[in-house]
Amino acid sequence: MVKLLGKRDSERQAKIDHERLTSLVNSMADGVLAVDQEMHIVLSNGAALNILDVNNSLRGKRLKDVINLQDKNKQPVDIEELVAKTSTPTSRRDYIIRYEDGSVMNVYLSIAPVHLGYGKHGQQGFVLLMRDITHEKSLEEERDEFISVVSHELRTPIAIAEGNISNAQFMTNKTGDIKLVKEALKQAHDQILFLADLINDLSTLSRAERGKLNVDVEKIDIPALMKDLSANYTPQAKDKHLEFITKIDPKVKQLQSSKLYVREILQNFITNALKYTERGSVTLEVTAAEKGVNFIVKDTGIGINKPDQEKIFDKFFRSEDYRTRKTNGTGLGLYVTLKLARLIHADIDVQSELNKGSTFTIFIPHLGE
Repeated sequence: MVKLLGKRDSERQAKIDHERLTSLVNSMADGVLAVDQEMHIVLSNGAALNILDVNNSLRGKRLKDVINLQDKNKQPVDIEELVAKTSTPTSRRDYIIRYEDGSVMNVYLSIAPVHLGYGKHGQQGFVLLMRDITHEKSLEEERDEFISVVSHELRTPIAIAEGNISNAQFMTNKTGDIKLVKEALKQAHDQILFLADLINDLSTLSRAERGKLNVDVEKIDIPALMKDLSANYTPQAKDKHLEFITKIDPKVKQLQSSKLYVREILQNFITNALKYTERGSVTLEVTAAEKGVNFIVKDTGIGINKPDQEKIFDKFFRSEDYRTRKTNGTGLGLYVTLKLARLIHADIDVQSELNKGSTFTIFIPHLGE
């Protein structure tokens, strides 16, 4: 009788321990799978079901039937063979899970051999821990691309500036030809200005992506803003034998928004329009809109092809069009512009035709009303 009671107590305690373990596993944010030596799943939690995109219980299923694993080169990996060969706890961050619809997930995968029962005589098996790291991988790739592109962008102007300054020094000491010296210094100065623009873009980008940009809302005098922009950009347009035109709807007087960001957004679009227009004009127009103002920047420039129109706001994107490559650019201007536009809840529409020009319409709503 005593032995019977002891056995019941032991079974009851084992059941309680199992329920506690199951509750603990189910509370984990990471996906957990436990498999026996035949690679049948004996335990899984809700997070694992989410990662594997299944709704039904996995208990009793073969591991290879629920996980389609690939390596970083997208080559198939035999998940059961990988697990079976694991003799000590190991983890990797370079695996990919591919789903039936063709989509993929970057996954952190940890595998550990364990006893699936209690005590040293319990059944042996393995525990797999899975975590979705797709976002982390995306950030890592962006970081690597950022370092690569910035290194390249910095190297070229620095080399050009250094070369021209060296030439100027040489000519000053040897020939004294002031005209050649001036030309070399001008080219060096242009490259230094490019570096300054790059640093400014990177600074604004860094603050925008860290959420450090504040929106100070104020009343913007639209006619005064248009007058300032006209005074700033008319000389630049004349230098390229272009016409800079401003048009303003008489009904538009004020806009409640960030004066700093509105101005910077417009300046970026105007600068781009002037840069990629060889003949004709650049027009800045303002029209009234419900609950805000429309700013329209139109040019008669080289235009943007359809595939590039979907990418122009991407970080570091520059078109492969040779006419674009003739001009200096960081590929950050419009990316930063989009960041600023989102801060003030502005919408941007792009209409463009290759060799006929582009039109950017920026709707900026009244804020704080």
